Amino acid sequence: MQELDLEQIRKEIDKCDHQLAEVLQKRLSLVMDVAAYKKYKGLPLKDVQREKVVIEKVANLVEGPGYKVAVKNIMRSIIDQACVLEGAALEGVATKTYEIGCFGPAGSFTHQALEDFFKDKSFNRHHYNTFEELVSSVSRGEMDYAVLPIENSSTGGITEVYDLLRKYDCYIVGEQQVKIEQNLLGLKGAKLSDIRTVYSHPQGFKQSKEFFKDYPQMEQVPFFNTSRSAEEVAAKQDPSIAAVASKKAAELYGLEVLASSINYNSNNYTRFVIITKTSQVIPNANKITLIVALKHETGSLYKMLASFYHTGLNLMNLESRPMEGKSWEYFFYIDLSGNLSDPLVIDVMNEIQGACTYCKVLGNYCAFEKKE
Repeated sequence: MQELDLEQIRKEIDKCDHQLAEVLQKRLSLVMDVAAYKKYKGLPLKDVQREKVVIEKVANLVEGPGYKVAVKNIMRSIIDQACVLEGAALEGVATKTYEIGCFGPAGSFTHQALEDFFKDKSFNRHHYNTFEELVSSVSRGEMDYAVLPIENSSTGGITEVYDLLRKYDCYIVGEQQVKIEQNLLGLKGAKLSDIRTVYSHPQGFKQSKEFFKDYPQMEQVPFFNTSRSAEEVAAKQDPSIAAVASKKAAELYGLEVLASSINYNSNNYTRFVIITKTSQVIPNANKITLIVALKHETGSLYKMLASFYHTGLNLMNLESRPMEGKSWEYFFYIDLSGNLSDPLVIDVMNEIQGACTYCKVLGNYCAFEKKE
């Protein structure tokens, strides 16, 4: 009787081992996804705090004499072996220092986007005054990556950036969103009634147009960008001059916030793209940006859009730009959801390429999830 019981127990153990093998294989597969993410982000191999949390969490799921200690030891071994696999995938990447270009000076919203996106990487930051200087530096290989704005939720797309990505043959590998809060900045001790001249980037003025309706005496002077505007106010030391810029710029240049949150849209975000010289395979990519040029004939745009509709792919953005030297012909810049390895997406891309005179994928990357 006891032998039969033992045999039955062993059969149950075999079943558990089979289930355990399946779970371990799935867990190790997920670990390799983590390794791919760490490789892309330049993250270190070990996260000691995370390991402690995982081990404790699993140990607390079991009950029985000595079970918790045993499970902790088992989980420690599983994590150690997972680190061996991750280490092989990450070898030689974690210590790399990247050269990253940024549009505008320190204190700009682009600077903030760069710091947010690359917060876990080692990098040297370089500032550029124009979009073209920045994109061309990536094309020449001087910068590993660059960060620049491409769309604002209030004022729309920044079409010059699309044109430069095509001109210099660069690729999008990521995006970052930053909530834009514009403020009127002046010298310490200055008052709203003192201000006669305001510097800012045209986008800053557009986003704050409702505020300036109440202050017609303030002359709006377009300047390089919001952060440089704040720097100019600090340099001139004139209490009648102000700037539309961020609170970060106020801190950086020793200015005072004379009026906060003056942008008319409180839900105002700018989307920044991270670009590089060569296309990259991004783990779990779910957004595609491409450029197409269509045949100059009736229904060509409708047919292309129908391809997305009939396959259920989400078209997220569509921008048109005129072709140089060709009247009434356009490039179309398209954002859509999907991964280029998905068979459905492959079919759609083949269909679109067959209908276009020009088609280039600018990138397949992870869409940024906005957090309030």
